[in-house]
Order: sequence, then structure tokens, then C-alpha cells
Amino acid sequence: IPERDGSGDLLSHQPQRPTSVRSCLLKNALFISNLFFTVMGLVVLGMGLWGLITKESFAQERIGHIGTDPMLVFVFLGLTLCLLCLMGCVGSLRENSCLLRLFSGAVLILVAAQVLVAIAAYSLQDQIVPVLRSGMLMAMVRYQDDLDMRFITDEIQMNLQCCGADNYRDWEMNLYYNCSAPGVQACGVPASCCIDPLENGTVWNSQCGVGAQQLVEFSAQSVIYLGGCLGGIARWIEQNKQLIGIVGIALLGVQILTLIVTTRLLDNIQWSKAISSQRDVES
Repeated sequence: IPERDGSGDLLSHQPQRPTSVRSCLLKNALFISNLFFTVMGLVVLGMGLWGLITKESFAQERIGHIGTDPMLVFVFLGLTLCLLCLMGCVGSLRENSCLLRLFSGAVLILVAAQVLVAIAAYSLQDQIVPVLRSGMLMAMVRYQDDLDMRFITDEIQMNLQCCGADNYRDWEMNLYYNCSAPGVQACGVPASCCIDPLENGTVWNSQCGVGAQQLVEFSAQSVIYLGGCLGGIARWIEQNKQLIGIVGIALLGVQILTLIVTTRLLDNIQWSKAISSQRDVES
């Protein structure tokens, strides 16, 4: 039964409306987190565009095959992340419940997917190295025939300062670098295996790895990298595993915090709308 005051008016037991300060803090927190992930999305997008430009994928003779370029994955991920963050920013600033629900749902899916990937990677960690080895060997076999494989292989070898999957002699399985091949590349390795692939520090020397497989390791070590890329990847992970763990947990934590802030902001918006509607009815 509704209670009445001395004058006979109804006493409305309304919960207090969320303060504007709290709503402002929630909006700013959501905006900052979205800004952070927008920067990440732009970085991923930039990586994809850099790969496309470096491989000259926009050239007239290659533009017809751009649809199968793996760099488009980075472009798509970057654009998706930026669009998602834009949705969160607009939803928070305009207090749009529909956009905020879509945003929170997408973030929830991303968090769940990352947790599942982490669990799968931990469970299948013994199979990761064989999968990487088979992928690297396949890329080496198709090195001359697939521009994407060549680009990825060269970037891995130059950045990790390695050559081949296990060692530089793995390149013998390539049709053109095999010692029985008729061309000038026989018994050689790609220039990305060379310690100094630039002639005079400026010109790319594509012949610096010619005949490298015929050299004994003592002589070859002054010309090319002897170690395989699988070892380089393992060493990089071992050296940076703490940093990888911290960054991964931090990113996941920020996403979970973003999800919590979005939920609280949605509650505030719904609460404010409910109070406004009740006041309109009473008036």
C-alpha cells in the first residue's frame, strides 16, 4: 500500500539517481580503454598495409590476386578492432544502450575466444614445434613460387637472424636451392639468410648466399646464419616468456575491466531512464 505524507501526497520510494560524477567516470574509463584498443587496431592495420605495400600487392599485375593475400587478415583484424572501439566510444558518449550491448557482447566473445586459445595452446604445447616445423618447411619448398611464402620466410629469417627450419642445409629441399639444380642458385640459400645482405650497406645483394651449402660450418658462419628459425623462435619465447605472460594477462585484464565498466554504465543508463519515466508519469 503506498504511504502518504501529511498533506495526502504519495511518498515515492525512489532509489537515488546515479550521480553524474559516477557516470562521467564510467564514460571516461570506457573511452580511455577504447582509445587504447583503437591504437592497437591501427598498429595491426598498419602492419597489414605495410605488408601489402612491401610486396607491391597493389601493382597492376598483382592486384587481381590481392583477395588471397594473407596480409588482408591483419587489415581485417585492424579494421574490425577499430570499428568495435568506435562503437564503444559512440555508445558511451551518446549513452546508446543498443551500441553498448553490441559492444559488450563483442568484447565478451573476444575474451572467451582468447581464454579458449590460451587453454588450447597450453594443452597442445608439445605439438606446437612440429606444426611450426612443417609450416616452415612448406614455406621453404614454395619459396620461389609463392610471393606470400617468400615474404613471410624472409621476414622471419631476417628478424630472428636464422636460416632454415633447423639449420641452413634445410634449403636443399627447395627445388631451386638443391645442389642438383641446374641454376646459379644451386647449393645456395636466400639472401635473407646472409649476415650482411646489403652490398656497400645500401644495395640488396641477392647473390650473397650462392654456394653457401657447400661451405663447411666454420667458413659459412662468416657469411650466413647457421641456426634454424625454430631454435630462434624457441630462444625468443624463452627470453621473453615473462613479458609475454605479463602483456597477455594485462590485455585480458583490460578487456574484462572494459566489460565490467560497460555493464555498470548500462545499468546507470537504464536506471536513469527508469527514474525519468517514473517522474514523467507522476507529473
